[in-house]
Amino acid sequence: MRLAIAFLLSLAFFGVHAQDAWPTRTVRLILPFPPGGGTDILGRMIAERLGAQLGQPVITENRGGAGGNVGAEAAARAAPDGYTIVLVAPSLAISPTLYSRLNYDPVKDFAPVSLVATVPNVMITQASLPAQSLQEFIAFAKGKPGALNFGSGGAGTSNHLAGELFNIVTGAKLVHIPYKGVNLAMQDVLAGNVHLVFIGIPAAALHIKAGRLRALALVAPQRSSALPEVPTVAEAGLRDFEFTTWYGVLAPAGTPRNVVNRLNIELVKIMHSPELKERLAATGTEPLTSTPEEFAAYIRQEISKWGEIIRKAGVKAD
Repeated sequence: MRLAIAFLLSLAFFGVHAQDAWPTRTVRLILPFPPGGGTDILGRMIAERLGAQLGQPVITENRGGAGGNVGAEAAARAAPDGYTIVLVAPSLAISPTLYSRLNYDPVKDFAPVSLVATVPNVMITQASLPAQSLQEFIAFAKGKPGALNFGSGGAGTSNHLAGELFNIVTGAKLVHIPYKGVNLAMQDVLAGNVHLVFIGIPAAALHIKAGRLRALALVAPQRSSALPEVPTVAEAGLRDFEFTTWYGVLAPAGTPRNVVNRLNIELVKIMHSPELKERLAATGTEPLTSTPEEFAAYIRQEISKWGEIIRKAGVKAD
């Protein structure tokens, strides 16, 4: 009996020690959207620095599709051992209302780690369009009902709902064209196939500065140092129309609390490091960190907010 008890105690000791030693191998960071967009840009910055601080590689895996739900579901179904995490955006809070059936629960199936950043969105259009300002674009669109379109990162993404709200607020009748990622929609604006996209500053800034895209307005309460010449929607004459893209890191539900705490500590260090803050500022991205509990409450708050917007807009993805 004493030998058996000693054996069980030794197993418990080594089990706890193994958790404390995390990580001992590569960590996977799922990015639920295709390469080139805001999630991809930010995710790769985080992965590089997180790997250095953890002492193990952190690799990124793009799993785009269904407005971010393919990647989110993959993360929710992963083993809760700390070796799979996911970088999420507002689509996580939008999907529960937008989809009648969802293969994961954004509250029950995840262990929140931390918010990491917030990114203002910019309204971009073709540089060749005759509309030079937001008000000119609204007039142009209203004069051609159903003839103009807007692209998004997929049904239910925040840029999709922004377009639907734009139609409601302005009376325009832009047609929605969903893509597997908002960066793909932006590429079709560059190609002349899409008329309008709401997108985070990091993905569009270089094209705007090069004159390949026209920025109509910043969907934010104040201007950005990354695009100081672009007015806010309020300055451009469109009131009560704001949405900001946020990003946060989740682990599968059941991930050991010591692992969640370690990830939170390292992410807060990363997002507030002077070098990264400088790089983020150049793209209009601002660090936004939290405790796991604060992030959990924020997700519930966002689900409620977006649910109200979706019901008002009458949007359904299936």
